[in-house]
Amino acid sequence: MEKKGRTSMAFSLHGIHVPHRKNTANMVAVRMNTPATVTIPMVMHIGKPATPVVKVGDHVDVGTLIAEQNGYISSPIYASVSGKVTKIADTLLSNGSMVPAITIESDGAMTSAALEIPKVDNREDLIAAIKASGIVGLGGAGFPTYVKFDVDPERIEELIINGAECEPYITSDTRTMIDNAYDIDFAIKAFKKHLGIKKIIIAIENNKKEAIAAMRDIAIDDGDISVVPLKAVYPQGGEKVMIYHTTGKVVPGGKLPIDVGCIVCNCSTMAAIGRYLATGMPLVERTVTVDGSAVASPKNVVAPIGTSLADVFEFAGGFSSEPGKVLYGGPMMGIAVPSLDVPILKNTNAVLAFNKKDSKPRKMTPCIRCGACTNTCPFGLNPALILDAYENENMEMLAKLRVDLCMECGCCAYGCPANRPIMQNHKLAKAALREYLAKEENSK
Repeated sequence: MEKKGRTSMAFSLHGIHVPHRKNTANMVAVRMNTPATVTIPMVMHIGKPATPVVKVGDHVDVGTLIAEQNGYISSPIYASVSGKVTKIADTLLSNGSMVPAITIESDGAMTSAALEIPKVDNREDLIAAIKASGIVGLGGAGFPTYVKFDVDPERIEELIINGAECEPYITSDTRTMIDNAYDIDFAIKAFKKHLGIKKIIIAIENNKKEAIAAMRDIAIDDGDISVVPLKAVYPQGGEKVMIYHTTGKVVPGGKLPIDVGCIVCNCSTMAAIGRYLATGMPLVERTVTVDGSAVASPKNVVAPIGTSLADVFEFAGGFSSEPGKVLYGGPMMGIAVPSLDVPILKNTNAVLAFNKKDSKPRKMTPCIRCGACTNTCPFGLNPALILDAYENENMEMLAKLRVDLCMECGCCAYGCPANRPIMQNHKLAKAALREYLAKEENSK
C-alpha cells in the first residue's frame, strides 16, 4: 500500500463478501412525524464543538442558526424543528463522552426560517456556501466538507463520488442516488463551474442497478462524468480502496487523497450540497435506514437531526422482539449505542436493532495463527504481530507494522475462526502509538 503513483488495475485489494441484506433498497424514504423534542449535540463533526448562539426560551424555526462554527475544523449547526429552546446541557454520546447539546421543544408547525439562496459566482463563494451549510461527511466520517474542497483547484484531478454503500443493511445512499439524483447533479455542475473539476467519477457497487441507472441518466450528456460499477466486495466504500479501484492510484501512508489528486465525497453529502445551493436550507435532516432483526417494519426514514432513536424506531413500527444491541451505522463499522435516548446525528446513515439471538457474542478461542486476518485485510496488515507488539509495548514495531493504516473496517475480525477482538485490539494499539509518537515529538 506504500507504492506511489498508478498501478495495474488487474489487481484488486483484499476484501470480504458479506451478506448484503439490503431489505429496504426498494423503499423510498418516508418523512417521519415531527418529534415532540429534539436534542442536538454540539459535536456532530470532526474538530472543535460548535458554540451555541441561542439561549433557553428562544424561539427557533427550521434552519435557524443555533450554534456557530468554532475554528477552521468545525461546523455550524441549525435547528431541525420549529419551537422553543428548553435546555442547553451536556448529553451522553455513544462513545461515552458528555458534550453540550441544545434541546428544542417542537411546536409541531415546522415553520421554516427566512432563508436566502446562496449567491455563488466563484470558487470563494462556493467554499463559503458549503461552510455555511453545516454539511459534513454524511457517509459516517463527519469531516467538515468545505475543508475538503478548500484546496488549490489545480491539485484536483478527480472528484470521486462514493455511492458504494458496501455495509450490510444500509440503503440510505442508494435511495439518495435514485430519488435525489437532481441534487447530486446540481452539486456536480457547481463544482465543475467554480472549481474547474474536469473528471468526475461516480463509483457504485455493481449490485445497485437502479442507482447506477439514475447516475448514468445525469451523466448521459456530460463527457466529464463517468459512472464506474465496482465489485460488490466489502470494504469497497473505503476511501483509499475506492481511489485505487477507480483510478489505480495508491494513497501513501500518512497522506491524504488530495496528495494523489483525488477528492472523495459521499453521494448523500453531494446531494445535501446541491439542495443547499438550490434552496438555502442548511443541513437539518438525515435519511437513515432503520432495519435489523428486532425492527418490526424496516424502512428508510427522513428524520430531523436530534430526533431520539426511540422516536425513529417507533415510527418504524417499534420492535418485533426485545433488542439485544442497537447500532449507529452498519454491523461492520457501526457503534453500539448506550441508550435509545441518543439522537440522530448529522453523520447517521442508519440505525439498526438486533434481537438477542443475533446480538449474542461468539465464543472466543485462542489464535491459531491461520493468517485469515492478513489475507482479508485490504492493506495486508498482520494483526497477530500487531497484537504481540502492542502487548509487549514495542512502539517501534507497531510503527513498522503500520497499524496506523488500519481503517477499522472489521474484515479481519469477520474472517477470524477464533472470533478474536482484532479491531478492538487495533484501536488500542493505534491509540498507544499516537501517544508514544506525541511524547517523542514533544521531547525533541
